[in-house]
Amino acid sequence: MVNENNNDTNMNEMIDQYEFNKIHTGDIIKGKVIKVTDSEVFVNINYFSDGIIPKEEITKDQEASLADILAVDEEIDVMVIKNSDGEGNVLLSKLKADAIKGWDELKEFFESKETVKLTVKEAVKGGAIGYYKGIRVFIPASQLSLNYVEDINTFVGKELEVEVIEFDSEKSRVVASAKAIEKKAQEEKREALWSAIKKGEKKEGTVSKLVKFGAFVDLDGIEGLVHISDLSWSRIKNPSEVVSVGDKVTVYVQNVDREKKRLSLVLKDVNQDPWKELTSKYKSGSVVQGKVTNFIAIGAFVELVPGVEGLVHISEISDEHIAKPSDVLKIGDSVKVKVLDIDEKNKKVSLSIKNASESSKEFLKYNDDSNDVTLGDLFKDKLKNFKFED
Repeated sequence: MVNENNNDTNMNEMIDQYEFNKIHTGDIIKGKVIKVTDSEVFVNINYFSDGIIPKEEITKDQEASLADILAVDEEIDVMVIKNSDGEGNVLLSKLKADAIKGWDELKEFFESKETVKLTVKEAVKGGAIGYYKGIRVFIPASQLSLNYVEDINTFVGKELEVEVIEFDSEKSRVVASAKAIEKKAQEEKREALWSAIKKGEKKEGTVSKLVKFGAFVDLDGIEGLVHISDLSWSRIKNPSEVVSVGDKVTVYVQNVDREKKRLSLVLKDVNQDPWKELTSKYKSGSVVQGKVTNFIAIGAFVELVPGVEGLVHISEISDEHIAKPSDVLKIGDSVKVKVLDIDEKNKKVSLSIKNASESSKEFLKYNDDSNDVTLGDLFKDKLKNFKFED
């Protein structure tokens, strides 16, 4: 006669020897995939019988191929739904296990600010929907990108790296942002650029904005200002005379203030300094042709070569007394001037109109025949009512 107590003891010893799992409905356990069919997956869960996962407990996409989702020998987390499916197998769910673990992981991501990748599945009013281990994650349109999003549908199918910015498991609400990730990456890139940029460097950039005092240039993430005086060697009144928004330009780094995040740039070619041309062509005492470019209270500026102007003091304009330069000159006039002094160090040139001709009485003779001006032309208004006595 067989001793039943001995049989029970032997069974218990065998169970202890093989360390079989003790499972209960609702438990989340680990298993290893041993077989994949079109409709179900068999899993070794270290139990008396294997576990079985129906397709609907693996994916919500019934068109998907289970062979594309799971592979033999892959270790997965599953939830016990029933200890027996009626045929001796344990009924399992991967979706439910993933969801529970997913909520725990999303909570951890939210608290630690760790990023997570998910694929956008659909566009909805006000944003897009992605899923993390079966959990619905909402991405507002304003959080899809740093740039304005015109069509949310263009994001469908894309994998995004996001940060969880709202988390409420009780309301099953998870909100994420791809914009926050892009912003952090942009800030890190800017800091790296600020650390690396050096005075005197030559950089390629894009004109991003025009203001009355100059132009801002984007150097792949950081902006610098080109003052209007550094846009061109020639005098200009408006930056738009030289550049337009969107122009690709080459600039030189003039100054870097990392503390205040200010960058001064130069657009005009520093290697083509017109002062070198001036000093090689003219010396003190040279008589040259120039163009009147500007008036100030004490005199007139005359451009000698593109980018270099000299000052004609009001006392050097005429032998006659005049109240202001515009009494006898006009902007754009071509005039003959004598170089009185060239101060290359301080970038200053002193000129004289009245001493430019052979006779100081004829102080405004022009080489340009189409623009010749005589003393009679200069003083015709003053002489109009003058009466000569016999």
